[in-house]
Amino acid sequence: MTNDTMANNPTIHLRVAVKEDCVRLLELVNELALYEKAPQEVTVAIEEFEAAGFGEKPVWKAYVAEVGGLVVGFALYYTRFSTWKGCRMYLEDFIVTEPMRGRGIGKLLFDQLIVEAKEKGFSGMVWQVLDWNEPALNFYAKYNAAVEAGWLNASLSKEQLLNY
Repeated sequence: MTNDTMANNPTIHLRVAVKEDCVRLLELVNELALYEKAPQEVTVAIEEFEAAGFGEKPVWKAYVAEVGGLVVGFALYYTRFSTWKGCRMYLEDFIVTEPMRGRGIGKLLFDQLIVEAKEKGFSGMVWQVLDWNEPALNFYAKYNAAVEAGWLNASLSKEQLLNY
């Protein structure tokens, strides 16, 4: 993957995630959840995480950024279908571990997602960002991303589904 930022940071290696990355990816998911003040919300088991990415019917794909052989960031997405817009990339998680921020790693990952979305012919790319996460909002502003107001998240937990 050629990129001007990559040339300026030769120790950063970007690649597609493999099953063996899953333990580290979940460590970073937990770091993200702690940052987002919701560590108790991460309940996925490693087996489910691995199966969802690398089982018979994988539903997600991720790019990882490595420095010195250690995964220091990743961007995980899946295909979402919008009845209004068609197939879109949904960015589920995007994190660079705190000590590695400010080195262009996030830009490398996000730019790779844009390339992938274009190659796959997606009608766009969507994600969520917390309204208080100023660093993330500032990052997305550099891409002129539209941040919509007025939509509220709704969900049913596994327990709620089972109890219905």
